[in-house]
Amino acid sequence: MKNFIFISPNFPTNYWMFCRELKNNDLNVLGIGDQPYDELNPDLKASLNEYYKVDWLENYDEVYRAVAYFIHKYGRIDWLESNNEYWLERDAQLRTDFNINSGFHVSDIPRIKFKSKMKEFYKKAGLAVARHHMVDTLEGCLSFAEEVGYPVVAKPDNGVGASDTWKIENPADMKEFIDKKLENVSYIMEEFINGAVNSYDAIIDSNGEPMFETGNVTPFSIMDIVNNADNSIYYIVKELPEDTRKAGRATVKSFGVKSRFIHFEFFRLLEDHEGLGKKGDIMALEVNMRPCGGFTPDMINFAHSTNVYKIWADMIAFDKSPLPVGEHAFCAFAGRRDGKDFVMTHEDIMEKYGENMKMVERIPEVLSGAMGNQMYVATFASEEEMNDFYNKLLDCRS
Repeated sequence: MKNFIFISPNFPTNYWMFCRELKNNDLNVLGIGDQPYDELNPDLKASLNEYYKVDWLENYDEVYRAVAYFIHKYGRIDWLESNNEYWLERDAQLRTDFNINSGFHVSDIPRIKFKSKMKEFYKKAGLAVARHHMVDTLEGCLSFAEEVGYPVVAKPDNGVGASDTWKIENPADMKEFIDKKLENVSYIMEEFINGAVNSYDAIIDSNGEPMFETGNVTPFSIMDIVNNADNSIYYIVKELPEDTRKAGRATVKSFGVKSRFIHFEFFRLLEDHEGLGKKGDIMALEVNMRPCGGFTPDMINFAHSTNVYKIWADMIAFDKSPLPVGEHAFCAFAGRRDGKDFVMTHEDIMEKYGENMKMVERIPEVLSGAMGNQMYVATFASEEEMNDFYNKLLDCRS
């Protein structure tokens, strides 16, 4: 029996389903987390063979001892994974220290976590990348902005999501950024791209070939949603565009991805951009070597009448999956922000869209910055129906 250690299986709250499908495939599923066992979701408890509670997942020594305990009790660990961006480096360190050969090791981290390093691998995949400058002095940054034109965007080179991201419109903004940026953090500055984020989401087998592919579209900037405390929308596409598929597969090969659930991000240009492409072209943004966050795996299931938790677990156990993909639809996420005067009440929404609705939940506080406070997830046969849903759901009184 193969031994699989799942780091933080309780968060995000839907990740217990990865554990369930692993256990259904006869893997020995061993969880490490800092939530007391008695507080775990009963479904998660039933999906684990054993759970080791640490006081704090940030404490490497504690987690190290937990892995050592499982090795002592169960023998060699075949897989260790969190499927979580926040723990990617920790996962790699543990695999390196315990010689767990599946998954990324410490030597792989720079190219998969640092935005500046990702660019060379995107280039190898034949994709255009935004010009960039590693933040140094005020003068150096002003010179870069003068070269590429305002606005420019600055963010941590090794960061998660859109946190601590700055849109710099002029020299005064630049000075404010330089004065207020975090110390001991390396920032990357890039030319601003007017584009919609189009993703390539796939489960890749041990040969680097896709077992399942889809994608999502975020029409509005996550940076602006976070910085302006705005509503959030994105959707799973009904059919993956061929240019996104081609770019995604080329990027998989360039980065040498094997045996992973991935979320690669691209810009689809909303206007011609000299040196990068024409309106509608795909260009590079960043790679994420884990599933798209939050409830996106569930949305993928709704959009394609399938179960990506099982497909992923089948990849781990068998390197293939018999699970079919069914009828396709658009799956729309709308995250409404508390405090806005929306025209439609919750009752109005459920009365009008109840048959389309798949999930209606409060968003955990830790995810609300990028996703809003109250989410509605619904499926639609056409893009027109989906757009009408967004227009009505997010309409506010002036």
